[in-house]
Amino acid sequence: MKRKWFDWRNIYLWLVFLVLYAPIFYLIFYSFNAGTTMTRFSGFSWQHYAELFADTRMIEIVLDTLLIALLSSLIATIIGMLGALAIYGIKKVWLKNSILSLNNILMVSPDVIIGASFLIFFTFLGLRLGFSSVLLSHIAFSIPIVVLMVLPRLNEMNHSLIDAATDLGATNVQVLTRVIFPFITPGILTGFFMAFTYSLDDFAVTFFVTGNGFETLSVEIYARARQGISLEVNALSALMFLFSLLLIGGYYFIEQYNNSKKARRRNRMGAKLIK
Repeated sequence: MKRKWFDWRNIYLWLVFLVLYAPIFYLIFYSFNAGTTMTRFSGFSWQHYAELFADTRMIEIVLDTLLIALLSSLIATIIGMLGALAIYGIKKVWLKNSILSLNNILMVSPDVIIGASFLIFFTFLGLRLGFSSVLLSHIAFSIPIVVLMVLPRLNEMNHSLIDAATDLGATNVQVLTRVIFPFITPGILTGFFMAFTYSLDDFAVTFFVTGNGFETLSVEIYARARQGISLEVNALSALMFLFSLLLIGGYYFIEQYNNSKKARRRNRMGAKLIK
């Protein structure tokens, strides 16, 4: 059967990609502009990239943003994974559904409400706004994401695997590390990358809980945009887009490695059964 290259669904898909990526490539294109505006391309230049790397404040903010994203995603992944395991082990359906509903509240609540709630909570506790408040907030809204990524993998797991391992004398730690963890690893990695991405580009929550001279990249770009967009921001956007592509590529290669590893394991088991 011949494949139809002309399809309205393909046209719609390309239009969606065009709307999503055209502004990004527009920013990247003018990051190489020798001029200072995005209204006229004056010539190719690395000027704005040089200004970016010479801007020590911006470099410090980028490093702080990456540090917040990395720490919050790591901690949220650990807590979210343990939370998913705890929810999976609950036998009462009504209790499991109630906890899942509470977990999903942060996913559907507006960021402005979440940010204001954290601001009131930290003010009540007397916690100074800054690095710690931003980190705690990012951990809090990343945990539900990890839970939703890991729990489906647990639900897909055949419980007879755990029963078989227990019957063979495996301890709880061995069951967790040799049976459960290998099965839910794709969900854990997905949750980590999702939490990292959400933390990296969050603005609304961070805007409420930042202070004492500490800022993340999104808040700094917003502050500079109010004073007039500099093409230094374009250069930064281009580098962040490249960084995102590297993250996606890394995740893709990790998934491919895990899939090939599973395939080799199944082939070895099949070969042993044949013998």
